[in-house]
Amino acid sequence: MSARVSVAVSLLVTTGALAWLALSNMGENLVYYWTPEELLAAGPEAIDADVRLGGMVKKHSIDWDKQAQTLDFVVFDGVAEVAVHSTGLPPQMFRENIGVVIEGKLGTDGVFRSTRMLVKHDNSYTAPEG
Repeated sequence: MSARVSVAVSLLVTTGALAWLALSNMGENLVYYWTPEELLAAGPEAIDADVRLGGMVKKHSIDWDKQAQTLDFVVFDGVAEVAVHSTGLPPQMFRENIGVVIEGKLGTDGVFRSTRMLVKHDNSYTAPEG
């Protein structure tokens, strides 16, 4: 009987230790999804936090430097807007008035620096005419 109790206690301690290890670092690895309004409302808490910023690309805000491969634009949600800076090639479907989700960090200068960008699109496909 004592061998069974010993095994049960060992399993409980091992399970507890693994659960603690798994959950203790979870807060550091979470990435929050915020709209521009929520990001700006968070104030200093939002600065340098890993965030997914979601909204629409504002019309006439895209500034693409092909040589330097830098992209600056504004994301808005109807209430607030945030300037975004990204490096590298944008997704092929990137354009004005399209929904985007940008992963990155808000700098102290108020510019959101992108590390990853996704565009939202519908699933309909139309073949090019020609």
